[in-house]
Amino acid sequence: MIPKLDILRRITDIGLVAVVRAETAEQALRVAEAVQRGGAAALEITFTVPRAHRVLEALADRYGPDELILGAGTVLDPETARIAILSGATYVVSPSLNVETIRLCNRYQVPTMPGAMAVGEVVEALEVGADIIKLFPGEAFSPSIIKAIRGPLPQAPLMPTGGVSLDNVGEWIRAGAVAVGVGGHLTGGAKTGDFASITRNARDLVERIAAARA
Repeated sequence: MIPKLDILRRITDIGLVAVVRAETAEQALRVAEAVQRGGAAALEITFTVPRAHRVLEALADRYGPDELILGAGTVLDPETARIAILSGATYVVSPSLNVETIRLCNRYQVPTMPGAMAVGEVVEALEVGADIIKLFPGEAFSPSIIKAIRGPLPQAPLMPTGGVSLDNVGEWIRAGAVAVGVGGHLTGGAKTGDFASITRNARDLVERIAAARA
């Protein structure tokens, strides 16, 4: 088992969590492979994917922890979190705050990233032991929201998800995001079978995050 702090360090070092949504398990596997080839080593398989736990198992068998930091997304409850962990997920992402999910993940020392939209939700997530706060949906904000939240809460590690693209990822990083979650803007090529574009997008996002930090 990878230590919790190592997982968090690797995710924040890369600065990118690739969010994989797909219509089938097979498509999700192909998207995951394309993203990994592009150097986006932190991957989130959402539980909206049919048989998502099987996708997690297949990826955990195929890639070592030094190749892929495998996570589960759209986790709404502790039951789903436990299934995800047993299937190979090393971190858990949720669209909202569910305290019992965080408690379960803390019990097994698995990083959690619950969603929040307001300062009060960020505070509550920190109080119950969340590791990174997912600002969601990112489309509802601009990068200035990071500065606004971190004014009173400089200790809050924030990760915007939704609406992050090649055009604005640098702004989010420079605003103080510890990482970004990117879905459709990264993996949209899957709808037409253009998996090569997913690899290119992943590579470009990783490069732009590094450039923004520099």
